[in-house]
Amino acid sequence: MPELPDLEAYRHALAPRAVGQPVERVGIAHPFLLRTVTPPIDAVVGRRVVAVRRVGKRIALALEDELFVVVHLMIAGRFQWLARDAKPPGRITLATFDFPDGKLALTEAGTKRRASLHVVQGERELVALDPGGAEPLECDLATFERLLTRENHTLKRALTDPKTFAGIGNAYSDEILHRAKLSPLAQTSKLAPEEIARLYTATREVLVEWTTRLSDEAGRAWPVKVTAFRPEMAVHGRFGKPCPVCGAPVQRIVYAENECNYCARCQTGGRILADRALSRLLKSSFPRSLDD
Repeated sequence: MPELPDLEAYRHALAPRAVGQPVERVGIAHPFLLRTVTPPIDAVVGRRVVAVRRVGKRIALALEDELFVVVHLMIAGRFQWLARDAKPPGRITLATFDFPDGKLALTEAGTKRRASLHVVQGERELVALDPGGAEPLECDLATFERLLTRENHTLKRALTDPKTFAGIGNAYSDEILHRAKLSPLAQTSKLAPEEIARLYTATREVLVEWTTRLSDEAGRAWPVKVTAFRPEMAVHGRFGKPCPVCGAPVQRIVYAENECNYCARCQTGGRILADRALSRLLKSSFPRSLDD
C-alpha cells in the first residue's frame, strides 16, 4: 500500500501538472470504485484544480467551489500520468481524468478491487474521510508520546493505526522500528522514555529520507516505481537477507496478507519472534534464538 513517502511523491508530481487546469472529462471504468453519489461525479467536469492534498493515505484533488475528489489507492492502486491522446492501460484502469495537458489514470493491479473514490463538497466532508491520525512529521515529542501510549498495543500496531498516525503502513513501520532498534511486538505501555525518544527520531528520519529519495528519484518525471519493496530498505521485504547493520538474516512474522520484517540481533536481543502459523506447526522445534 502506498504510504506517506509514496503519496508525497505522487502529490509533488501531480501538483505542477494539474493545478490551475480544468477537468475536461471523467471516465469511470468500474462502478464499484465510486463510493458517493452526491455530489455526482459529473460535477467535477469544468472545474479547475486549485490544490493537490494528502489526507492520511488518500490523495485529494481540491477543485473550485470546495469540491474534492478523494482517492484511496489501498494496496494495488496506482496513478499514471499519460499524454492527452494516450490510451490508458486495459483491464487495470479504474478511472481517468482528462486535463488540457494530459490524462490522470487510476489503475489497480490484481483481481481484487479495493481502491475507492469519493466526491465530497466542503472541508467538513473531506475531514470526515480522515481517520484522524496525527501527521508524524508535524508532531513534537510530547504529542508523539501521548498518542503512542494512550492505549496499550504492540509498536507495530500503534505505528500503523491510521487513527494514531497518518500515512505509516506495513513497509515504513518495519524500517522505522529497525532504525529505532525496537521489537515490533514491544508493548507501548512498557517503553522507557529514551526508547520513545529514539522511536520518535527514527520515525522522522525514515519518513523524511524516503520522501526525499522518492522525489529525487522521479525528478520532474512521473513516479513510476511506487512499491513497498525496495532493495535499499533495511528489513522490509528482505526475509533471509543480511541486515545492513549487523549482517544477521532478516526475520519475519506472517499474518493475514501481511508480514512483519525485523532483525533479531538489532531489535530483539537475538530472540526469534513466534510466527503464529510456523511456530504452531514446528511446536518445540521452532527456533527461539538466532543461535538455535
